[in-house]
Amino acid sequence: MRPTLRSPRLRRVAGVAACATVAAAMLAGCVSRGADAGPDEAPDAVPVAELTDVTLNIGDQKGGTESLLRAAGELDDTPYAVAFSTFTSGPPQVEAATAGQIDFAVTGNTPPVFGAAANARIKVVTAYSNTATGDQVLVPADSPLTSVADLRGKKIAVGKGSSAHGHILLQLEANGLTPEDVELVFLQPADALTAFQGGQVDAWAIWDPYTAIAQTDSGARTLVTAEGVANGYGFGIAADTALADARKNSALEDFAVRLARASQWAQQNPQEWAAEYSAAVGIDPVAGELAQGRSLRPAISLDDDVIASQQQLYDVFVESGQIQDGQPFADFVDPRYEGALTEYTSVAAN
Repeated sequence: MRPTLRSPRLRRVAGVAACATVAAAMLAGCVSRGADAGPDEAPDAVPVAELTDVTLNIGDQKGGTESLLRAAGELDDTPYAVAFSTFTSGPPQVEAATAGQIDFAVTGNTPPVFGAAANARIKVVTAYSNTATGDQVLVPADSPLTSVADLRGKKIAVGKGSSAHGHILLQLEANGLTPEDVELVFLQPADALTAFQGGQVDAWAIWDPYTAIAQTDSGARTLVTAEGVANGYGFGIAADTALADARKNSALEDFAVRLARASQWAQQNPQEWAAEYSAAVGIDPVAGELAQGRSLRPAISLDDDVIASQQQLYDVFVESGQIQDGQPFADFVDPRYEGALTEYTSVAAN
């Protein structure tokens, strides 16, 4: 079943970024606001064979999009060039896309919400799903904490604007807590891992592969997973500038299809993909297999239910005072590639 975002108050259903060091707080001033939102009419398609002069600039996270495409052989025959830039998390990818420094990136469910709140110059053009079991709140193996309720008054490391940020807010709300009842310590994953291992925080809200690394390296214990609480979605976000460019738009459509095919390949070849992934990230194959066994993101339809679930997440952030209300999430969704992806997508389970 699709997880319900529980809120009794709901009424509506290595970066290249210029502000990378404060990307987690980008929505307070780093993102340039667009004049308006909402999908524009797509430019006329250009035959893929005529795109030899196009370079797509793709935002990535280590072991993510590029590794998957290469392992599946989907980068072997692109008529256009593809240049990848590595980021620590989704928020700086949204920042870079808004600045026109990248054309496309795959993020978790929360960075596009922060982008929408800031009226970022991006659109959500593809959607992906998983069970959210790799998104977890971890505690040290010897921690006395046994429930989310035990987090009251505790320090929780989390990346601001990341999917883990959304997850911890939902967990707090589901257990009658607010962000004021805990101390959220906003850290990027590498710094959060150091703080977690050094005992500087009591818990860590994080996603795979960091979840798997902490579990296999230090025996970190799972306090709770996001399954049944967060929607587990990922999204492909594209820069408005790229979508308005006929040649880049056509290349992006082809790229989105290749990414969907690569996800299918990974599902059909889990051991081969886990080995390739572990090598790309440079982690123990045991951790790599654990992460990819639960955190694959097959393509799904960018339908009304998915958009409504994201609006619910948006509302939770607004109601908790983490972001200011802005234009509806639907205004930042552009389903122009849905037709091309139909063969490779499924509808998220209800």
